[in-house]
Amino acid sequence: MSGSARAVPPVRARVGRGGDGGRNGGGRMRIGWPRRVFSQVLLMQLAIATGVTALATGLFLAPLSSQLDDQAMRRALAIAQTTATRPHLDDELRTGRPSARGPVQAEAEAIRRSTGAEYVVIMDRRGVRWSHTSPGEIGKRVSTDPSEVLAGRELMEIDHGTLGRSARGKVPLRDEHGRIVGAVSVGIAYENVRDRLLSAVPGLLAYAGGALAVGAIAAYLVARRLQRRTHDLAFSDISALLAEREAMLHGIREGVLALDKNGRIRLVNDEAQRLLDLSPSDTGRPLDEVLPLGRTTDVLAGRVTGADLLTVSNGRVLVANRMPTDDGGAVATLRDRTELERLGRELDGTRGLIDALRAQDHEHANRLHTLLGLLELGLYEEAAEFITDAVGVHRATAEQVTERVHDALLAALLVGKATVATERGVSLRVSPDTWLPDRVVDPPGLVTIVGNLVDNALDAAPGAVDPWVEIELCAEGGTVLVRVTDSGPGIPADQRELVFTEGWSTKTPPAHGKRGIGLALVRRLAERQGGSARVSAPAAGGAEFTIILPDALTEEPR
Repeated sequence: MSGSARAVPPVRARVGRGGDGGRNGGGRMRIGWPRRVFSQVLLMQLAIATGVTALATGLFLAPLSSQLDDQAMRRALAIAQTTATRPHLDDELRTGRPSARGPVQAEAEAIRRSTGAEYVVIMDRRGVRWSHTSPGEIGKRVSTDPSEVLAGRELMEIDHGTLGRSARGKVPLRDEHGRIVGAVSVGIAYENVRDRLLSAVPGLLAYAGGALAVGAIAAYLVARRLQRRTHDLAFSDISALLAEREAMLHGIREGVLALDKNGRIRLVNDEAQRLLDLSPSDTGRPLDEVLPLGRTTDVLAGRVTGADLLTVSNGRVLVANRMPTDDGGAVATLRDRTELERLGRELDGTRGLIDALRAQDHEHANRLHTLLGLLELGLYEEAAEFITDAVGVHRATAEQVTERVHDALLAALLVGKATVATERGVSLRVSPDTWLPDRVVDPPGLVTIVGNLVDNALDAAPGAVDPWVEIELCAEGGTVLVRVTDSGPGIPADQRELVFTEGWSTKTPPAHGKRGIGLALVRRLAERQGGSARVSAPAAGGAEFTIILPDALTEEPR
């Protein structure tokens, strides 16, 4: 019986020209390895089960044969030892003669018949038989060398003799004084040992067949489950789908993040790594460990639900959607809306500037008409004073900003915001404590923070009788303090943390998208630099936003 399963080579069957269309160009149909996962897994598991069963059977039978041989030899030796202890045998060997009718032959035959041995041979010191199953052999020398056993050693062996192959046991025969007077040789037919071995094979094969049947049923059940899980696809189809999925996931320009039911990351594509600042080594780790606490983590983990949820991560505005999967996990998609949001704010700013220019053009026409009337009336001094007042306001504002804010980007931003504030009827003031050197580490980031705060303040301030907005920019050591105060209605205490949440706003959304991004972006930029953002209510009313940016200045001027 073989210890392993042989691989069956593919079989080629010849098909005639009138076949069923299963032939190739040469008229032959090839029957090869099946493509379906169910068939392949079933055949492989059946082959493994058959091989293991055959190997186990062989490993059991190999030592069983040796054990049966050893048992037969020990049994023959035990019979020989018992025979050698029978009384009066030594006296018969010393005083009598070998005879087919003698007492030694009778004793030996009685022992042979009672024990089932093949033969019991008693010999004297010359090696002459005194007993044998064939009476004609009595009085002749034994066919094998008796010197070892006559020297006093007991022997066990499988050997060939006049009666064929047998398991033998030989012991010396001693008299009452311990002197060796002969020997006893007992043989058990080897066919009896083989019969015992063969009689054990059917039972063993029955157990092996039962084990093989159980293995076949288990293999079928596993293959059926695998078939359902793989939708009866071939391994090549699964491999192709995996390759296509990898190419698609890493090729699309949207972030894709897959989570298992325990919240661990099991898949993240290149775009998601870029947007969330992840690395390939983060795969397999819990989401809460690789992302900081905040709205982004809550949205991806499913603690905040909804469609097209806005969130801010690493200074980027993202739109997130989350879809649960059947196994308890989820797949989240991320779209980068940073540029779109920036363009939307620029569009809002442009619209505001156009409205301001339109109002300014109307006001400029009114001023020209007034100036023309003064000139026609001959009021030249009043005309000169009118022009000086009109021009001096804008010039004074620009000079005030440039004297205290030395960073060009921030100074330009504040001058532009002052013009917009004037057209909205809001007084934009620069605090006397303002002083900012030209040593800002991240001018675009500070422009984003100040611009968002001033825009929100300009939207809130017109609700007051005498609307105003005050800006304070202070530098102390390497830390920059930004404080924007307005005369608006203020923010209730229970909503002062909500204003920094993505998507939360009290204003009507613009045409280009959603609100609730500006202040969230301000806090995220501040925290990215190790700072903080908070809102409070000053004694004069309104709202006061304070941003602290440590290490926001360089050692040397830019």
